[in-house]
Amino acid sequence: MNYFTRIFAPVLSATLQVLLLSLGLFWVLDSGAQAMNYQWQWDRVPDFIFFCEDGEWFPAELIEGLLVTLQISAISAIATLTIALITALLRLSNSIVGKTISMLYIELIRNTPLLVQIYLLYFVFGPFLGLDRFTTAVLALALFQGAYTAEILRSGLINLPKGQFEACKTLGLSQFNSYRYVVLPQVIRKTLPSLTNELVSLVKNSSIVSVMAIFDLTTEGRNIVSDTAMPFEIWFTVAAIYLMITLSLSALSAWLEYRMHNAH
Repeated sequence: MNYFTRIFAPVLSATLQVLLLSLGLFWVLDSGAQAMNYQWQWDRVPDFIFFCEDGEWFPAELIEGLLVTLQISAISAIATLTIALITALLRLSNSIVGKTISMLYIELIRNTPLLVQIYLLYFVFGPFLGLDRFTTAVLALALFQGAYTAEILRSGLINLPKGQFEACKTLGLSQFNSYRYVVLPQVIRKTLPSLTNELVSLVKNSSIVSVMAIFDLTTEGRNIVSDTAMPFEIWFTVAAIYLMITLSLSALSAWLEYRMHNAH
């Protein structure tokens, strides 16, 4: 019972709330569509998810776009954690240069829009560095989310009892092994909810890379709308796919948090 309460109950509650909100929103939009004499074409939506040819099923545009979105998000998440960890350690180091660089990076990224950063990387720095569109998209997302994630990790490191570091020195652990086996596991456990929020934000922000003509889920949805004039059906479907991804990440985070707090 406790396991259900801690893991599934919040997810189920959030799902029901989203479902009720979606039904209410659909009722409002349906009333507006009837007033505009808009003809719903939900029966055509599955054709843009999967299609059958010669007895075999193949992924259609939306699934292909989803795979690109997941690929960008996964690689960006790894790069984000790497950048964030390095930045957090530099901010806590005794190096004046390291502190200055990390603070400038965080303040610059956090105080400028992501879209502007993408344009600068894509049109200015990308051609100069010889980066392709996919790499530029990953770098833009990683740099943006890395600035926020760095502050989360830094707060986790600051709040970690100093006795943990002293215990590592007493045991003769190197600095690398101290962080690998003692420090970082505790920091991740304490900051897991905040890290999950950043991961969810990264997935949602990945839709902005569509301005670079990357055929992710958002770009495929926009192309389908242009070809079919089905804005309501397609964008609702795209939103539902993003919602399933973020809810899955939240459920996974809740499960990991439960396992960590109950590990012996």
